[in-house]
Amino acid sequence: MMMARTDEAAGDALALRECETIEEFEQCVALQRSVFGFPDIEVSPRRHFIVSRRAGGWTLGAFDVEELVGFVHHLAAVRGAEVYGYSHMLAVKREYQNRGVGAQLKWAQRERALKEGRRLIRWTWDPLQARNAHFNLNRLGVVVRSYAVNFYGTDYSVPADEREHAPGLDSDRLFAEWELDTERVVRLARGEEMELPETPAAAVSIPPDWTALIKRDAAAARCELLRVRAEFQGALKSGLVCRGFARDPEHPRYLFYR
Repeated sequence: MMMARTDEAAGDALALRECETIEEFEQCVALQRSVFGFPDIEVSPRRHFIVSRRAGGWTLGAFDVEELVGFVHHLAAVRGAEVYGYSHMLAVKREYQNRGVGAQLKWAQRERALKEGRRLIRWTWDPLQARNAHFNLNRLGVVVRSYAVNFYGTDYSVPADEREHAPGLDSDRLFAEWELDTERVVRLARGEEMELPETPAAAVSIPPDWTALIKRDAAAARCELLRVRAEFQGALKSGLVCRGFARDPEHPRYLFYR
């Protein structure tokens, strides 16, 4: 899933509702352009939102009066006989970031999925983005059991005005598995804390500021990506599961448990 910067503080009072009209889907398209800075070929078009809704998916929007300020796009996915949710994209308007809008949208997505009888939502995120790692693992309670190499091809997660410093970076991704009715997720949904064991079986550190590293030294960033890839794959291959993230400002790291 493409993610804008996630939100830490309590959100303002916004109206959360499903996007249904062509005009609302047009706002989703415009919000992608302003938040992610994608080239047009990478932007999910209005047609995509309309077709996925017809096929069993939906888009939840956060509205300030009639203005769309954030959305999460949820697809219907199939694995064998199981139908589950796939969260394709979360975007929040820049002026509304760090105000809890992303968290509101994700918890509303969970509630809607549970009402539909779903027990799992999956999505991807960039393993080098510490802020999203904290949001997904610590605040939402996802787990990671798989790592995808160069999942999207050339990566556009770097801001548009900084891509010249990092042409051709691989778009490695972690797969979040949000098991909606586990004890940890239920307690986090209620606003409770549920600490993981103090001593993990393994850890994989990442650069504290990935975007700054790309801008400063693209070759070093590429080396770090390859190191993180190898260490993450090694931990998963040994049977460990990533369940937490340490927000150390100097040495942020993923935490693995048996």
